[in-house]
Amino acid sequence: MHAAPQLTLSPDEARLITLRAQGFIGTAVRRGGVPALLRRVGAVQLDTISVLARSHELVAYSRLGPVPRERIEQAYWHPRRTAAFEYWSHAACVLPIEEWPFYAFRRRALQARGPRWHQHDPQVRAEVLAKIRAEGPLTAGDLGGARNGADWWAWSESKKAVEWLLATGEVICARRIGWRRVYDLPERVVPPELLNADPSDADCIGHLLAVTARALGVVTHADLADYQRIRFGGTGEGRDGTAVNLGSSAAAAGLIPVQIAGPRDRKPAAAWADPAVVAGSEPGLAQAAPGRHRVTLLSPFDSLIWDRKRTLRMFGFQHSLEAYVPQAKRVHGYYVMPLLARGRLAGRVDPARSGRTLVARKLSLATASAAEPMARALVDAAGWVGCDNVELGQVEPLSAEPRLRKALADLS
Repeated sequence: MHAAPQLTLSPDEARLITLRAQGFIGTAVRRGGVPALLRRVGAVQLDTISVLARSHELVAYSRLGPVPRERIEQAYWHPRRTAAFEYWSHAACVLPIEEWPFYAFRRRALQARGPRWHQHDPQVRAEVLAKIRAEGPLTAGDLGGARNGADWWAWSESKKAVEWLLATGEVICARRIGWRRVYDLPERVVPPELLNADPSDADCIGHLLAVTARALGVVTHADLADYQRIRFGGTGEGRDGTAVNLGSSAAAAGLIPVQIAGPRDRKPAAAWADPAVVAGSEPGLAQAAPGRHRVTLLSPFDSLIWDRKRTLRMFGFQHSLEAYVPQAKRVHGYYVMPLLARGRLAGRVDPARSGRTLVARKLSLATASAAEPMARALVDAAGWVGCDNVELGQVEPLSAEPRLRKALADLS
């Protein structure tokens, strides 16, 4: 018997599949609100920078529209029931609570490896754990916070200890007060059926590969490694010290091998797909992603674009975060937000707020036709954060500025 030929996707088909999987095409993503969105993308990255809003709020806004920011916060950190928790995934991320068992492989690996940047006094660790057990949920401030008189990043011994307890799963963060983590015991917040689950390392990794494939629709080797930061070496040794084999893990996760066509002089790239994507598929998968495209600004930490190499491969768009680059060396600005329109990354803007005005400090468009989508995205974002005016700074190319100003005026 001959094996069935692998499905080959065009780059456009792969891009549209990913846009649909990430929730940027159609209206189905709005059903279930933020909790359903979190389960769809699997992980929402957290970051301290707040320009228009914090990144985890922007991720929900870009897919769901102008959901009130307070409602987004409550959906992540529900005041009466545990909906999510924070842990190390692609980076520090908010994750659906049902994923708690499947990060056990990472908690076990960290425990076996021992503290590195979490170096602390074991006696302090025992005291911190005892205090949380006796007094209930506590913030880092309740436990000692930063060293007296020092900057916030100058962690006290108690802060180092509680972060190590978080890394190894002896405490959990399932709620925040403002931007402060609240630490508690897992047995007080994780449902018993999740707390008592004990998947093997292989089961954990297989599950997370399936989550990644569902979140992106179609994935390359690099995508599988990057999304949950699971590295596959030549010997199959994962970054966390877990022996993993990509082929067997992908097969165990039920992923289906496919190919993504490349330029004429290159072979198709090996990839895997979520079974739901290819079930009953026929040639012309691009038509499997009908529906209205979102026109929106993206957080630079959005899971659609957090892998810069994949962003370049999929969209032909060079994106980088310049917040930590000295101002004189920035090319596009401090907190550059790409414009997603018609399924393409069509421009970028470095926004700021001045009272009730959204200031587009530096803005660039890929084509003149991106002026109207950019104007719509700016006006919508301004309204969401309570601004009633948009002010333009530097526009590139300069020839696009009159068309952009007219589009903004038409929307006012």
